[in-house]
Formats: sequence, structure tokens, C-alpha cells
Amino acid sequence: MDRTVDLRSDTVTQPTDQMREAMATARVGDDVFREDPTVAELERLAAQMVGHQAGLFCASGTMANLVAVLTHCRRGDAALADAEAHVLHYEAGGMSVLAGTFPQPLRTRDGHPTPEELEAVVGPPDVHRPPVRLVWLENTHNRAGGVAYRPDRTAAAARWAHARGLRVHLDGARLFNAAVALGVAAADLAASVDSVMVSLSKGLSAPAGSVLCGSEAFVEEARRWRKALGGGMRQVGILAAAGLVALREMVDRLREDHRRARALAEGLAEIPGVKVEPDRVQTNIVLARVADAPGVVGRLRAYGVLALALDTHTIRFVTHRHVEDGDVERAVQAVRAAVAG
Repeated sequence: MDRTVDLRSDTVTQPTDQMREAMATARVGDDVFREDPTVAELERLAAQMVGHQAGLFCASGTMANLVAVLTHCRRGDAALADAEAHVLHYEAGGMSVLAGTFPQPLRTRDGHPTPEELEAVVGPPDVHRPPVRLVWLENTHNRAGGVAYRPDRTAAAARWAHARGLRVHLDGARLFNAAVALGVAAADLAASVDSVMVSLSKGLSAPAGSVLCGSEAFVEEARRWRKALGGGMRQVGILAAAGLVALREMVDRLREDHRRARALAEGLAEIPGVKVEPDRVQTNIVLARVADAPGVVGRLRAYGVLALALDTHTIRFVTHRHVEDGDVERAVQAVRAAVAG
């Protein structure tokens, strides 16, 4: 059989040869003492690229998001988030279990809450309800199919929040995908929020790590919470070195992942029994509706194609650096056969 075409996630990407070389030769120090020069360089570069004052290197996006909640909120506060947000589905409930923050899901039109949708769920102070402290945004939006939201959408939600004394966090795990797709700077997409997390280990291909960015005061407090979570790492410049390569060399090539995702969507849309909207595919995620998603995903394995069933009727395909043009066509043919049974 040919090699497996892994479309489960862009987290399966392997580090590049340049990353491996950078890791082998990285200058390191004890980062808890703030003596790792490579980590410091990564944090400065990430903050600069997203337009914030400072950055904090974290082991994962989940850790960075949790650190953001702990820094912004007090125990008993509420955070407003789209009902399909990654933080509500894939982060083990850390917001409530570890931060003591109540997640209040919103039903939104397209994954990004509008001021009107936020206003509809936030009433006057009430002793029966936890006080809202944080508005949670996600760009791109995973479960909405990698939708990229323009800066004005984020700015509108942030203006609404700030006018009410609330804070705004942006889960930007794939923020650079959004920037490339929209043809804008990542800093434009994060300009109006109080904090933003960007992942290095998805389409950017680093082996691990995310950077949480915000003001200098925010990051100083976030550093303490990272330590409390066991995230104070020592000679972690070995990992940060790969992150520097990711930010410097891997952003522009994301457009290739987007092109292949669109081609995949167009191919899948022609298969009877598969519902896909190619015009909605902006980045590297394709959602396909079928009658039996788990069954189709199981049968795809026999054809050497891996994907994820998000629910009983939705399959997610994610393109990345290791997916080539021929793999897209192979995946389309595999889905055609798997749907036919």
C-alpha cells in the first residue's frame, strides 16, 4: 500500500530539517531564571508578529489558554464563548475544573459572536448569575470549518466587551492561517484583544509549543500562573529554536495548505452522499457531511486515508505540509469508495 494520507489534523506535522538543526545547536539556559536566550527571542518575535508587548512560551495551546483564563478571571467569574469553541470541546474542562471559571456557551451565526449576540446573553448584574469577566474568541474557528474572521469582526466584539469592562482573549491557534487567507497581518487580527495565543505545532510544523501574548503586565502575571501549572521549563530553548524557524519560515507556505483544502472540498462535493460547501473553505479545514461519519472514517483506513469524525454526520479533513496534490486526489477517491460502502 502507498504511504498513509493523514488528514486527521495539522498537529501530525513533523519538524523540518532546518528545525532539527536549530534545535541541535540552540543556545539555552534556565528559563525559570529567565536565562534562556532562545526562549526570550521566540517570545519577542511572537509578540511582535501579533502586535502585543510581550509573549510567554507555553508547552501547548491548551496550557496557554488556561493560563489566560487564570490571569484574566477570578474564581466564580464567567467567560462567554461560542458553543462550538475549541476551549469547550477539547481542553478537558480546565476552564472550570482548574480555573474555577464558568463557561457560558453562546449560539452564534458563524462561530464569532457579534455584539448583538453577546448583548442577548448578558443582562444586568444578578445575584443568581456569575459575573461575566471574559469574552472568548477563536480565529480560525476549528469546528466551524477553519473560518477566518476579518479584523473588523474581532474589533466589534472587543469594543462591546471593553465598553462593559470585560476582557477579551483570542484563541489564535491557527491565527497565521487566518492572516494568510485574508491577506492581512496577524497583528491586525489581534490588535483589539487583551491576549492572544498562537500555536507553533500545527501548520507551522514545530514539534511543540504555543506562545501567549499580551501586555507586559499581563504576561508577568501569566508567568506566575504558568509556573503554578507546572509549566516552568528549564533549557526549553531546544524547543523554542524550532518555534523560531516556524515563525520565520513556515507562515507563507500555509497558502499551499489552503489551496489543497479547497481542491479537496471541490472533489468531495462531487461525490453522491457527501455534502460539502467549497466556497466556505477558507483555510486548511474541510468539513464533510455524510450519513455515517464514524463508519466512513473507519472504512477510509482500509484505503490508507485518515480523517476524524466530529460527530455522527461530520468528518473533518485537515491539510498540512505533508499532504501533496496527489494525496488530495487519492483522498477523494477513497471517500467515494468508503461512502459507497
